[in-house]
Amino acid sequence: MKKIIGIMLAAAALVFTAGEASAQMGKREYINGGWQYNGSVANNFVEAGNGYGLYLESGYYVTPMLAVGGFASFNTNNQYVPKQTYTFKDNSALTTDLDRSLYQVPFGVTLRYRFLRSEIQPYVSAKLGTEYSVQSTYMSTFVSRSDNWGFYVSPEIGLTFFPFPTTDFGFQIAAYYSYATNQNKNYDIKGLNNVGFKLGIAF
Repeated sequence: MKKIIGIMLAAAALVFTAGEASAQMGKREYINGGWQYNGSVANNFVEAGNGYGLYLESGYYVTPMLAVGGFASFNTNNQYVPKQTYTFKDNSALTTDLDRSLYQVPFGVTLRYRFLRSEIQPYVSAKLGTEYSVQSTYMSTFVSRSDNWGFYVSPEIGLTFFPFPTTDFGFQIAAYYSYATNQNKNYDIKGLNNVGFKLGIAF
């Protein structure tokens, strides 16, 4: 867990650095952050949706419509597996229920295109980067844990809404798909697929 927090702090520093660099150039920068609901699908380990996620992203519009920046997020997905018997290679067996947890920390660069420059700004974006992930299995007698790194890509569609004309404060809503190349032979994980949505604030 300490390693995850350290990675999140480093990634957040990257995002804020991008925001600080662009802040000197007026309102062409943006900062978004908030809560996200992440659904982990088709990964042979945890296939469940949980609302234990946060995100932060920042960028600068190099043209009136096109922005580049950085992002970081954190998700955890948990799944309970009812009691069953597991047989191991040495012919031993264990009957137990278990809890599985999947932690994901992606961060990297983002490219965003907005369709309008108004109070409501629909956009599409693409994120590229790396993902640190931890897979944990909690049984009655022991805990099994593995961590790994992978390449991360995520297309996203959303909008930002600025209801207060005299301020730069607004709101963001978005939906996304993500894929990371993380692998774990112990759990037969050959990539991590996610779908989800985000609700946050915008500056």
